[in-house]
Amino acid sequence: MNKQNIIEKLSLVKHIEGGYFKETYRSDLTVNTDREGGERKLLTSIYYLLTDDHPINHFHKNESDVIHYFHIGSPITYLIVDPQGKLSKFKLGFDVAKGHTPQLLVPKDCWKAAILEEGEFGLLGESVAPGFEYQDMEIAKPDSFKASFPNLWDELSPYIKQ
Repeated sequence: MNKQNIIEKLSLVKHIEGGYFKETYRSDLTVNTDREGGERKLLTSIYYLLTDDHPINHFHKNESDVIHYFHIGSPITYLIVDPQGKLSKFKLGFDVAKGHTPQLLVPKDCWKAAILEEGEFGLLGESVAPGFEYQDMEIAKPDSFKASFPNLWDELSPYIKQ
C-alpha cells in the first residue's frame, strides 16, 4: 500500500492545515456549549494522512479536546505548546520500545503541529469532543505566535503556515 492508494481508497482530500483528511463520523447527539452557536455535535472523527510531499500539519489549536490514534505507516512527531508556553514532543506510532505512543490526547486550547519526518506516509485517526467545527479552530499566524512564544520561535517557525 502506498500514499496514493490510501488517498483513493479512503477518499481523502487536502486539508487546510496540511496533509489529507476525510470526516468519517459526526454524532447525531448534540451538547450545549458556551461557544458561538452554542450547540455542537457530541463527537466527530476523521482519517488524517501526512505524506512525504505534504509532511506538515501546521500549528493550530482547537476549542475541543482531540484524541489522535495511529493506524499505519511511519510515525508522526507532535509538537504541543500549552497555553503557558511549555513545549512537549511526542511520537505517534506503534514502536513503544522506542518511546512511541499509539494514542495521544491534545487538550483544548493547546497549539499543535504534526510532522512526518521520514517515510512515505503516516495515517492516523482523530476524534474530537465536542465535535469539530471550523469556527472552533485557529491556525497560527506568524506575528502573533512569535509574540506569544518568542523563546520557541526559532525552533517552531518552520511549522507555522506562511
